[in-house]
Amino acid sequence: MIPSRTILHVDDDPQMTRLVGEQLNNLGYQVHSLNDPADAMKELIGSQHRVIILDIDMPGMNGLDLLQEIKHHDGGIQVIMLTGVVTLTTVLRSFRLGAEACFFKPLTSIDPLQEALEDVFRKIDRWWAALEDLSHRRHSPTGMPA
Repeated sequence: MIPSRTILHVDDDPQMTRLVGEQLNNLGYQVHSLNDPADAMKELIGSQHRVIILDIDMPGMNGLDLLQEIKHHDGGIQVIMLTGVVTLTTVLRSFRLGAEACFFKPLTSIDPLQEALEDVFRKIDRWWAALEDLSHRRHSPTGMPA
């Protein structure tokens, strides 16, 4: 079963989660927003979210630390950083910790974020297809797909 196009968006700014959520909902995504990063891991563990948009500079928990915790929990979760922290260090550390992309606020266009989301959902689809193929091979007497 291929999961739906749901996204968890974690940002301490309710206006940001509302604006991004509205734009992505208009593009056909289902967006669940959290404004408290302390709730993110609890939400992830109790859900099927495979894609997260994550801010960096949040009170109580740095988004890069949260990224590291998410990847430690499940390395297959795809994370896109959307931040106002505009530095080379931010970008490099985000990628080193496993982020798929890093965008800076304010977004002048939703297009680059949409393209990155399409890329990560294609990646997830490929993983699901490989798992389905493996399952079929395991249930085939010859080990070959039926």
